[in-house]
Amino acid sequence: MLKEGIFLGKRYEILERIGSGGMADVYKGKDHKLNRFVAVKVLKSDYRSDKVFIQKFLSEAQAAAGLMHPNVVNVYDVGQDRGLYYMVMELVEGITLKDYIEKKGRLSAKETISIAIQMVTGIQAAHNQHIIHRDIKPQNIIISNDGKVKVTDFGIARATTSTSTISTNVMGSVHYTSPEQARGGIVDEKSDIYSAGITIYEMVTGHVPYDGDSTVTVALKHLQDDFPRPSDEVKNIPRSLENIILKCVQKSTARRYQNCQELITDLKRAMVNIDADASKAGRKPAGATATVVMSEEEIDRLQKRRRRRERPEEEEYNNRKSHDDEDDGYDIGDDYTGNGRRNDRKSGDRKDDTSQDTRKVMKILMIVAAVIIAFAVLFMVGKAFGLFKSVPSITQENETGQAIVPNLLGMTEEQAQEALNKRGLGYVVVGREPSDHYKKGQIMEQKTKADTKVDKNTEIQVIVSTGEEIKNVIVPDVVGESEERAQKLLADKELVVEAESQYDSNIEAGKVISTDPPAGTEVQEGTTVKMIVSLGAEKVKIPNIVGMTAAQAEAELAALGLIGQATEEYSDKEAGTVISQKKKSGNKVDTGTVIEYTVSKGPEIQMVAVPTLTNKSREAAEQALTALGFSIGAVTEEHNSYVTPGKVISQSVAPGTEMPAGTAIDFVVSLGPDMGDEKNPDSGGDSGTNIPEE
Repeated sequence: MLKEGIFLGKRYEILERIGSGGMADVYKGKDHKLNRFVAVKVLKSDYRSDKVFIQKFLSEAQAAAGLMHPNVVNVYDVGQDRGLYYMVMELVEGITLKDYIEKKGRLSAKETISIAIQMVTGIQAAHNQHIIHRDIKPQNIIISNDGKVKVTDFGIARATTSTSTISTNVMGSVHYTSPEQARGGIVDEKSDIYSAGITIYEMVTGHVPYDGDSTVTVALKHLQDDFPRPSDEVKNIPRSLENIILKCVQKSTARRYQNCQELITDLKRAMVNIDADASKAGRKPAGATATVVMSEEEIDRLQKRRRRRERPEEEEYNNRKSHDDEDDGYDIGDDYTGNGRRNDRKSGDRKDDTSQDTRKVMKILMIVAAVIIAFAVLFMVGKAFGLFKSVPSITQENETGQAIVPNLLGMTEEQAQEALNKRGLGYVVVGREPSDHYKKGQIMEQKTKADTKVDKNTEIQVIVSTGEEIKNVIVPDVVGESEERAQKLLADKELVVEAESQYDSNIEAGKVISTDPPAGTEVQEGTTVKMIVSLGAEKVKIPNIVGMTAAQAEAELAALGLIGQATEEYSDKEAGTVISQKKKSGNKVDTGTVIEYTVSKGPEIQMVAVPTLTNKSREAAEQALTALGFSIGAVTEEHNSYVTPGKVISQSVAPGTEMPAGTAIDFVVSLGPDMGDEKNPDSGGDSGTNIPEE
């Protein structure tokens, strides 16, 4: 998962993750170049090293990039940055059709038809580009907040012809797949129409037509089972809509709609007359052109009503434009006819205007010509009388053998040499120097200034530019800086940046780890600096530690750079065994993540107060112990002059003591006085404890 604030392609800022699919995560981003929010789909890390998945991801982008339609989620850009493959798409704020159906339970007929028209229009746009979507389902249909329906996620789409086949491992969701997809047959536009029919069925009923315990079971139902009629479940469904659905989902492609336009036509007809039988699904033989179309009058009436409702300004403009065009009667190319007359003006008017203009022009030309002739006569007379001896001329320059030096700055050497040769001047390079103003090979300086008069055959000395002076710069220290700031610091030094990424648990994601050449190195401007940017700590898979001992679990987690945190509770499992873990095994987390788990304390022990057994009969004592969960321990007998025979004299655990249930309690039972005992009780002999009877 990318962190917020990361830039891709030096342009797209990652703001938050908004979804996740089988191959890629989708983020909300901001395009800082065009200042708009976008959706950025980034290929998951599991597939970045898999060339097959990368090609599939790029194919998705290429297929979708050619689609620009209001009912399709448009693709703006595709690229690769720091090992991340991404695609930039239109951000659509809304809800998927799947979520919408689940929220409402089922949709009304009118709402279903309205959504279906837009959905199929988007599919038709793809078909017009020879793209088969292959995965039409409610999850790939988005309803925007303004009610616009858009088809998205061309995950397994590709540009194809009607003869292309699809393998079994490139099949869309099985609940919406066509019979030909299920058996790996030929897939064309009619397969998308089948999936669209399933989607329409789900809109009106609230569920898919076929379900089962496995994908194979569902696929077989698409191939073999009769399609359930929607009217069996939705009693008030219009017959026209039901017939449209049944025609879409015919198992024979020849009995389905042959293209999206046929389906759209019937949907529009059903919308106009909700009770009309828009399609005679299943009633025509295979191969028939199976669609009932609207009459020309109905279509014309519907189109006029739609234009008035949706584009009144455009209609008014078109009507006004049409009216103006009729009034014009000619365009620029038709201003004049072959005989010189304009179509919308009288011939006489044009002749008068032309005559007046011609007379004015002729008068001006005659005056100019007279002035030129007069100057020529005066010049020749004056020259004959020597009046213009002091006036230099080109002929005089030629006669004296001099030439004017041209401006050579900015010319190439060939251009400068040609310009000087035309004036009879020579050319010599006296130096080559760097210049910030003149490109390499251009004349940056001439020793004889332009417009200077010099003798012919004079060599004009020039200095030629070698281009901008190459300067040495010090590579700045950008370690620890954000990628964006580091790019700027290096670019300010006229260095070319080549960024790469790698995992580093010590450097925050998006920060620079190192540069090559390293900071402080003196290099020439234009040198490429390789900059390594951190992707953060490399993620590791959480192991399954359930069933391990606590020591084994700690060792397993530590080996992966994870931290274990154990708690204990009673359970039927052996004490010391891990019985659960909080984070699911197989998920990827950063190294250093705390993994909480629970260790068994064994079965919970119940503490019970030991009952009073003294002066009870043996049987009563045993019953008292077993009733509380204690077990009967050793029972011994001894003579006692003060306790009735058969009664308990003493017990191994004092009454009232809390002991675990199941503990064995020993006790002693009286045998009565020992008849052979001669001792007097008053003499202090060991006569037992005087315990009164109950």
